[in-house]
Amino acid sequence: MERWAGKIAVVTGASSGMGLAIAKALVQNEVIVIGFARRKSKMQSEMQNVKGKSKGKFYACECDITKTESIEQAFQWVKNNFGTVHILVNNAGISSDAKFMDSSRSDWQRLFDINVLGYIDCSKRAAKMMLESNVECYIVNMNSILGHNVDLPGFTLNFYPSSKFASVAATEIIQKELYGSKIRLTSISPGLVSTNIMQANNFELNESYKSFPTLEPNDVANAIIYVIGTPQRVHITELIIRPFGEVKYAK
Repeated sequence: MERWAGKIAVVTGASSGMGLAIAKALVQNEVIVIGFARRKSKMQSEMQNVKGKSKGKFYACECDITKTESIEQAFQWVKNNFGTVHILVNNAGISSDAKFMDSSRSDWQRLFDINVLGYIDCSKRAAKMMLESNVECYIVNMNSILGHNVDLPGFTLNFYPSSKFASVAATEIIQKELYGSKIRLTSISPGLVSTNIMQANNFELNESYKSFPTLEPNDVANAIIYVIGTPQRVHITELIIRPFGEVKYAK
């Protein structure tokens, strides 16, 4: 990771869970991190004591991934203050435990606005700056094992898996369009991670959940550090991370 010291990274959804863990890991590896989230004060509070040895720093930027104008303003702020971006981690995401027949079009729209269109919009704006700088850059899209297999016994997941299938495909499409540039893309698909998204959907109250092994946010953050730290000749296009023992639940 030494060559990334002092480089600029944007992490979406950086106020909690995996996004917060990723932001901390990058700062501790001497990267200058700009966190995007709606809760700017929470990011500042969570990150106030996290610093690198010399170059690693954190800056909070308010951004609503569901709104194009908010994304545009956030990336313009990055450009005005830092000139460019070298690393983008698209992490902001939501889930839903509403059943198909009990949910509405607005529920489905929100899932895709954040989990798919938000990724694409942020990737386009970051890639524009990356192409202008013409140096080694990286885009990481946080996807899910449910973007490969929708079977998770005991859980109601609405169209969350559909959004993750779309995000996995979008990652590959963007990489193909950027072929020949110095930008690498990786889709990271974790299994079950113990985060506040699960708690918000009452997964903790589900008896079947208690028997599931889970990953911690730091496990995913460490995987991202590994992926980004590989030599430029190496391209990890897809990384699936399961908690040990989860395989018994998959077909």
